[in-house]
Amino acid sequence: MRIVILGSAYPLRGGGIASFNERLASHLQILGHEVDIYSFTLQYPNFLFPGKSQYSDEPPPAGLNIKSKVNSINPLNWFKVGRELKKARYDLLIVRFWMPFFGPCLGTIQRQVRKNKHTKIVCIADNIIPHEQRFGDPMLIRYFLKSVDACVTMSKSVLADLKVLCPQMPAVYTAHPLYDNYGQQLTKQEARKLLKIDEQDHVILFFGFIRQYKGLDMLLEAMADKRIRALDVKLLLAGEFYGDPAPYLALIKKYELTESIYMHTDFIPNQEVGRYFSAADCVVLPYRSATQSGITQVAYHFDLPMIVSNVGGLPELVKDDYVGYVVEPNSEDIAHGIASFYQKGKEDQFRNNIIDEKKKYSWDTFSNELLKLAD
Repeated sequence: MRIVILGSAYPLRGGGIASFNERLASHLQILGHEVDIYSFTLQYPNFLFPGKSQYSDEPPPAGLNIKSKVNSINPLNWFKVGRELKKARYDLLIVRFWMPFFGPCLGTIQRQVRKNKHTKIVCIADNIIPHEQRFGDPMLIRYFLKSVDACVTMSKSVLADLKVLCPQMPAVYTAHPLYDNYGQQLTKQEARKLLKIDEQDHVILFFGFIRQYKGLDMLLEAMADKRIRALDVKLLLAGEFYGDPAPYLALIKKYELTESIYMHTDFIPNQEVGRYFSAADCVVLPYRSATQSGITQVAYHFDLPMIVSNVGGLPELVKDDYVGYVVEPNSEDIAHGIASFYQKGKEDQFRNNIIDEKKKYSWDTFSNELLKLAD
């Protein structure tokens, strides 16, 4: 088929969404399809983007045809891009949806495309109901969904949200595939040398954009727990602040955690992601809310055990006491999970189980479900 993916891609950073779109495009090409990506010239206005830069200075991904075309805040552009895609008559338009802000832009483009009565439109929905809700969100979401033919979700909670807002929508849940595009696993010794981490330290990882719903404050409070102090656990904090860092820095000062944290709070380039996951003993996702998380799928790729909150789709991805622990989203339970991980010596057992468990998170499985739904 001739397929176009509408969503973030290089040179936008876009976090996991851009990486996912590029990886999906590569896999669809391997399956024999012709694939283009239509990305954004402007993805977020500054007031919606609290990070330092929306753009990557890394080299472009090889073998992909990425066209930066879409301006998220210019209605004239939406009609122009929509007419262009309508005229191109792709067999399938795959659109990424993760926050209501994009509803008017993507919904308008899709309405133009549908006029050719040929292109099928399938949405990959990271979220339906956003983590951080704003007035008017339901109206924007419905506007978007009314121009979609079918939907793929990567967590059962998102599928349930979709069925509330749009019960007649053909939809399927299939698990988020592995992020296997961040290079090969390093030895723990090699990775720690690169990051200047002591080889003997007990090291847990918090990775990704730092936002309120991700619960870093609860993890910092857990780091102050007497059990964690007795084990001399260190936190490798890797990710850019998406918001005011002051509350987190205040907690670090309050609990005297400076010597217990390796701070890497700039944006982490793709080629450096592997060293963080290779250096840690486990990754902690202390989220207050979640649908799915790409972090778990990076962890699977690097055979890294996980301690995750019992929210949203995280328990679907992390089998408790098999590849990690599922804990309640509060500092005491998070601390208990971390302490148990070290006290019971679970790292090797969890890593061995991950090698088997991750086989079900393949790009073949995801692509087949998506294309079957399109048919």
